[in-house]
Amino acid sequence: MDELTVAVLGTGIMGEPIARNLLRAGLAVRVWNRTRAKAEPLAADGARVCDEPAEAADGANVVVTMLHDGETVENVMAGVLPAMEEDAVWAQMSTVGAEAVDRLAELARKRDVTFIDCPVLGTRKPAEDGALVVLAAGPHDERAERVFDVIGSRTVWLGDGTEASRLKLVLNSWVLALTTATGEAIALAEAFGLDPRLFLETIAGGGLDSQYAQMKGKAIIAGELAPSFKTVSAAKDAALVASDGRSAGAAPRVAEAVRDQMRRAVELGHGDEDMAAVYHAARHP
Repeated sequence: MDELTVAVLGTGIMGEPIARNLLRAGLAVRVWNRTRAKAEPLAADGARVCDEPAEAADGANVVVTMLHDGETVENVMAGVLPAMEEDAVWAQMSTVGAEAVDRLAELARKRDVTFIDCPVLGTRKPAEDGALVVLAAGPHDERAERVFDVIGSRTVWLGDGTEASRLKLVLNSWVLALTTATGEAIALAEAFGLDPRLFLETIAGGGLDSQYAQMKGKAIIAGELAPSFKTVSAAKDAALVASDGRSAGAAPRVAEAVRDQMRRAVELGHGDEDMAAVYHAARHP
């Protein structure tokens, strides 16, 4: 196969393992992060660490954006798109919501750059294992698909527009609500003077059980909240679900409550911990 050069813009909790897996697969990888120190460790694996995002994108076949929010992606790509090759593809993997992804797609259209809306489902561990689920909408591009095959266990292709970001909101509404409900159940058990492990033990193996609830619940009880997905990012995503859901005509009241609980956990100083730290919001009125 021809050599594929990939620029990864954003090397945080998700972008760093994505870039490392691409390097291990033998692809040429350039990386950029606003805080250069977060990208530097990838140099030992063969990545070219760039000072500017446009430098990383210049000559790359695929440009991956894995940044915090839509505004950040828009600001970064305003300077990157003019530096991209005319036949390059922009794989937009950040969780930006429905309204923002439409603006980003329009930016790409104005530059005549192939745009794939491809947020991923999963946190740090699946990213490290190359086991993300890629939600993809837009033109099927062999170069992008090679990237998806490296970083993910499967790719779910949707339509030819920006349906992927909308499905990501649907999936996030469930994941964030489940995490919040698990934290609240444990906080309630403690408030009632019960051993919170009884909650997890009682639902184990039954129709109410969930592997995800068991994982997050055990982490909460053990106080092991090293971030696989930060609470501050979960608060941002919950706000997207709530606002974009309202704009679409739904009434996402659970998402609004989850948003408020995540924001409360951030206010309590748990923004950089795992989103399971939303448990603290239920402990502190």
